[in-house]
Amino acid sequence: MRPERQQQIWRSEAGSRLWLSGLIAAMQYAEQPEIRREPIGTETLAQLRAHLALPASFPLSTLRH
Repeated sequence: MRPERQQQIWRSEAGSRLWLSGLIAAMQYAEQPEIRREPIGTETLAQLRAHLALPASFPLSTLRH
């Protein structure tokens, strides 16, 4: 999927929930002892760093005082 399309999806409420569900599933998978013992590949680390470098965006209408 193109990055522009991904940003449009994540800006919706359903997209935010989908993203959060994916994050939770990934964290639950990564916390397993047998997974934590495995070394992380350099390609995986590079992809993670690239993803974390993206700016977080969310609709201003979701902000509440």
